Amino acid sequence: MIRLYDYPLSGNCFKVRQMLSWLGLAWEPVAVDFHPGKAHKSSEFLANVNPRGQLPVIDDDGFMLRDAQAILVYLASRYDQENRWYPESPRLRGEIAMWLATADEITATASAARLHDAFGYALDVRSARAGAHALFRLMDDHLAERASAGQRWLVGEGADARPTIADLACFPYVALAPEGGIDLDAYPALRRWVRDVRHVSGFIGMPGIFVPLAPA
Repeated sequence: MIRLYDYPLSGNCFKVRQMLSWLGLAWEPVAVDFHPGKAHKSSEFLANVNPRGQLPVIDDDGFMLRDAQAILVYLASRYDQENRWYPESPRLRGEIAMWLATADEITATASAARLHDAFGYALDVRSARAGAHALFRLMDDHLAERASAGQRWLVGEGADARPTIADLACFPYVALAPEGGIDLDAYPALRRWVRDVRHVSGFIGMPGIFVPLAPA
């Protein structure tokens, strides 16, 4: 069974929990006291789990893998028999890789601002917010152009296009951006995309990102 070193308030850990859920995989959480305990920086964690002192990490029958984006690629490549979440098309995989890199930038900006406001981390929050806004403007333009062509997701073409790991990788720290003092009002296409991801069947949510209510 897959073990996930997890923290409930982490957007990066949420990506993995959501992917495991969408793939229907059994898994076991290993709770890590990220805040306030900083257990991810303990000598035991650094020696035995992740020398970079970061979450998430998975243990799949002895195979240890760190980094949320890398874990999404691995899980989708190994367990998604339909190739839904990580399609085989070289073009789509190239585009997905581009958005996985963007997800890392979102973590370095929007997530950093959230760490400042919600967890008290000392960092340059103005720079983090400015960086997040620059990324969100680009994403909003991209999604608006795709919406004008009838496309809802970051990558994919045609009426049968579906969300991929690109959408999941970028999603949580966009949705959680207001917790870092980053207003999304100026990004209508981005907000529509956040709503669309939340309405994908099997969405599980996390604190701060709620599962939509079922219609009455």
